[in-house]
Parts: sequence; structure tokens; C-alpha cells
Amino acid sequence: MLDATLKQQLSQYLAMLREPIELVASLGDDAKSAETRELLEAISSLSDKVTATFDGDDARRPSFIIRRASDASVWVRFAGVPLGHEFTSLVLALLWTGGHPPKVSDETLEAIRSLEGDFDFEMYFSLSCHNCPDVVQALTLMALYNPRVNATLIEGGTFKQEVETRGVMAVPAVFLNGAMWGSGKMSVEEILAKLDTGAEARAAAKLADKAPYEVLVVGGGPAGAAAAIYTARKGFRTGIAAERMGGQVQDTMGIENFISVPYTEGPKLAGALEQHIMEYEIDSMNLLRAEKLIPATQLGGMHEVVFSNGASLKARSVILTTGARWRNLGVPGEAEYRNKGVAYCPHCDGPLFKGKRVAVIGGGNSGVEAAIDLANIVGHVTLIEFDSKLRADQVLVDKLRSMKNVDILVSAQSTEVLGDGEKVSALTYKNRETGEDHKLSLEGIFVQIGLVPNTEFLQDTGLELNRGEIVIDGHCATNLPGVFAAGDATTTPYKQIIIAMGEGSKAALSAFDYLIRNEPVEEIAQEFQHAVAAE
Repeated sequence: MLDATLKQQLSQYLAMLREPIELVASLGDDAKSAETRELLEAISSLSDKVTATFDGDDARRPSFIIRRASDASVWVRFAGVPLGHEFTSLVLALLWTGGHPPKVSDETLEAIRSLEGDFDFEMYFSLSCHNCPDVVQALTLMALYNPRVNATLIEGGTFKQEVETRGVMAVPAVFLNGAMWGSGKMSVEEILAKLDTGAEARAAAKLADKAPYEVLVVGGGPAGAAAAIYTARKGFRTGIAAERMGGQVQDTMGIENFISVPYTEGPKLAGALEQHIMEYEIDSMNLLRAEKLIPATQLGGMHEVVFSNGASLKARSVILTTGARWRNLGVPGEAEYRNKGVAYCPHCDGPLFKGKRVAVIGGGNSGVEAAIDLANIVGHVTLIEFDSKLRADQVLVDKLRSMKNVDILVSAQSTEVLGDGEKVSALTYKNRETGEDHKLSLEGIFVQIGLVPNTEFLQDTGLELNRGEIVIDGHCATNLPGVFAAGDATTTPYKQIIIAMGEGSKAALSAFDYLIRNEPVEEIAQEFQHAVAAE
């Protein structure tokens, strides 16, 4: 199960254990239980601080707990075999249980310890889901640092009947105290904010004490990270505020067109961006959703950004890098059956539709790539494209057409998602050439129809928008002096990671040029100096 290279790496990690840990397995007579036994025996053979026993009595088989030998209240449970994307989660669970410190802030650990109440989490993941590890690791951390938090992490492919019974049709899926509680990618900070009702008020109070910035970057994706790094390198007081650090890159699987890096994955790149930001004196603020921009009333004045928690930040210049999100179909039934058959991530949720009939909506590269991936998992794929032809690269179209379990419909307009109240059962569409209506029976719908810029908060601010995109010139400047923009939220063509990084760097250099050519008005300059000195 673990090859020689993997065993050597794991042995090196286990050398970091500071105290003994125990692996206690509950097994059956099935093949998955045999795999679990083999895995745990291999792990225990690599360190004298790890022991494995197989006399557990948990109802889920196979499953096992990792617990601290000196304190049985410190434990986390895995049900199924956590390999694939979750092998890293398993390694971290071993290290954290054995006393190796996690790479999170003391503030986050204190927030975990301070949670009041009893929390029994059950979380479903798939081994191909690149969004799941963050949630698995967050719940693991919480269980190991607060004895009133229990976490059982369940590999859905091993417990298919349980997944169907509980209506899990998208992962990650989190149940709390027996009831569905959350779905989708969540960091430990996001989970804590959702559990702790006072967290938002405390965060707002903390922001209120922040001194004004010379540059405030709004958005934490590739464009935002590049902009913040470039302005910090110029010696400017820089802040970066994001709803989610990493942005949409966090939801991207394979990245093969990032020049000089033949292959990487979105979460890995997002982590590298955040780590690079931390190398500089940049005030990084996560989980902040911008709600309003109040432009400066005079050249050299302060711009203000108001956030959803009621707090606001001020800066002499602002760089908007708020990115984009997946576009919805906008048809009846879509919202009702989201995560009940309507999905947006084929890598995450595809395995839940093994052997079933699904549709992919969208004939661009994303849609065709999704259809190709799904065709290797599900029973049948129907690709539906509004246009009269597919818009994807020809090499992808040729690959798709070669697959025997794929149908392609063009000039087809999706009109409604149908279901039985619990899950999707069909999709209706109109043939745009004949006007005929059709009904397609299926169990899953994957929507891949492009992006919508995250710019709603910029309406009625005086900032020029074109179909929601921020209008910028060749210097990434907007029509508002001191306000710049970059990345997928702008009119720059070709929404690509490498282009967003370049545009973010360009916006930062333009902000630098603006700041050195436009001194702050006198009263603003004094306010800025006093606030920074006080901080």
C-alpha cells in the first residue's frame, strides 16, 4: 500500500512525534478493512512512538481513531482509507496528535480552545476531492485542541449506502450533531466564525483600530497577491483584505499552463501565494467581504472600503482584485437542487455519481474537460452547449468525441432542473433550431458556463463598469484617481492565472507611480502619520 519512497517520507515525519500515539481500528472481513489493517501496520512499524491495535468496536467498519496515549480525550476518527488527496491529512493528524505544533496562529488555537458547547462533526469526503483536505484538516485540528469537539471523517466511496441514505450528493459535506451543517471548502477560520457568533463583532472591532494604508489590496487571489507583494517591496504600508485567500485558485485542480511549472494544483499554489505574502510586512486580513467602496473626494485623499461585518479600512490608493465566481444557469430548480445533484466541481463530486447518468452544461474548455473526466467515472455523460458548436480547443473536442459513453448536444438551451424534492431527476432543454422542448432523465448536472465578476459592491460608486467588469486602461487604472484593478474582475481579456499575476504587478507599479506623484492633502497626511505612530 505504501511504496518504499512513501514509507521513507512517512518515517521522517513520524520522527517529529513528541509523544506516543495509538491507532485503534474497527475492522470487518471486507477488502477495505484489509487495506486499513495493512496501512496501520505499516505506519506503526515506522516509529516506536506509534502502536496499532485492532479491537475497536465502532459501528463503521473499517474505521480507526488516532489518539494520544497519555490522554484518551485527544482523538480523531477516520472511516475508510484516507489515501489520495487525504494522505496529507492523515500525516498531519498523526503529527498533531503526537504533539507536533500545527502551522496556525496562536489566536486560532485559542479560538478553538474557547469554543463553548459540544460539537459532534461527521464529514464526508472523496479521495479525488481537492477541496476536502482543508475541511478534513480543520476538523481534525479542532478535535485535537478541544475535547468537546468530536470529528469523524468519512470516505464516501467506502460507505456508499450511508452517503445515499443521508442524501450526500456533493463533498465536502459536514454534519453537526446529526444534522446537515455545511458544504463546500471551508478553512478552520471559516468554521470557527460560523460556530462562534461573536467572532464577527470581534473582527470588526479589531479592524477599527487599523491605521490607514498607503495601498489597500481588496482580494487575495493571484492578482491580489502579486499586487500586495510589489507594493510592499516598494516600501509602502500595505494591507490585503480578502474574502478567501487564494480566491478561485483554491477551486482549481490541475494547472499545466503556469509557465516554468509543468504541473501544480490550485490549493498548493494558493498556499504558496499566502506564504509569499507572509515574507513581507503586509497586513493580511482574511474572511472579509467588501460591501462598499467610498472613493476619495479629492486628489490625494483617502479611499474607504466598507466590509460586511460593518468595519472599514482606509487607504491612499486601492487595488481591486476581487476576481470572479462560477456563473449559474439561472433556470428554475437550479438553486433548489444545488448539492442535491446540481454541482460545479467535477473533480470533487464526480465520484459520487459513479455509474449514473449526468449532464455537463457548457462547451468551452472547462465543460469539455469536465465531460472527459466524468466519462471515466459515471455511466453516461450528455454535454449540452447553447451555441451551434463547441468552443473548446480542438484536441479536447476530438478526445471527447472518441468516448463511447458521451452524447453531445449543440444549439440546446437548458430551461429547468427537475427533481423529486430530494434530488435531481431530469433536465429540460429547448432545441434552438427547431424550438422543440426535450426532457433528459439523469441524476447529476455539472454547470461549467463561465465566470461572473465579483463587483456587485462597486455599483453606484462612480467606478466605470462594463457588464460588471471593472474598466481599466493599459496601466490598470480605473476612472477614479488612486483606484486600480487587476485580474478576472476587470476588462482584461483572457482570464488566466499568469495574466492575473502580471496585471496585479502592473497595478501595483501604477499605484506606486500615483503615490509618488500625488502627495496626500495636509490634514490627511497628519491623520496618516498620527495613526501609524499610534499603532
